[in-house]
Amino acid sequence: MIKLDQFLKFLGIASTGGQAKLMIINGDVKVNGIVETRRGRKLVSSDQVTVDGKVFTVEDVIQS
Repeated sequence: MIKLDQFLKFLGIASTGGQAKLMIINGDVKVNGIVETRRGRKLVSSDQVTVDGKVFTVEDVIQS
């Protein structure tokens, strides 16, 4: 498992935790097609995170 804000930093979409927090609070991030506003949301391998129209599957990103 990985938290949503950590996942955004891992992807390089957010350079800092503060930036990730703002993206999440502003509703710029979706998890499984639903806007997620909890930065501590724990993601599982099958979750799909969408940012700026790009979809990332947790399992694919973490394992590569």
